[in-house]
Amino acid sequence: MTATSEIFRSVPSRGAVDQRRVGTPDATATGVARLSDYRTVGEPESANLPRPSLSDREVEVLLAWLAAESKEEAAARLFISASTVSTHLARIRAKYTAVGRPAPTKTHLFARALQDGYTSLDRW
Repeated sequence: MTATSEIFRSVPSRGAVDQRRVGTPDATATGVARLSDYRTVGEPESANLPRPSLSDREVEVLLAWLAAESKEEAAARLFISASTVSTHLARIRAKYTAVGRPAPTKTHLFARALQDGYTSLDRW
């Protein structure tokens, strides 16, 4: 027996993870989104999603920001200021919220861009 195995034997077990708390519908009731909320399994489901009307420039800014590490980097690529990027993103988020598909984080916006066909996983 090694010293390491002796240490593990002497530490009381905390037991298994409580499976009732992981991945249950209760987790989504608290506002935690599931990956399946962003997946489009079939074309009919994705066709039913309300899609906001984003301008070409909003889509361009959104995709540049998604590809960048920061708003400043996206702004430099587009030859605009970081505050202009922020303004575009605020308007994009407001449009998604208006159609009932809020996107408060960068990850949410990426998922929405995929769902709405503004980009594809092949591009990333």
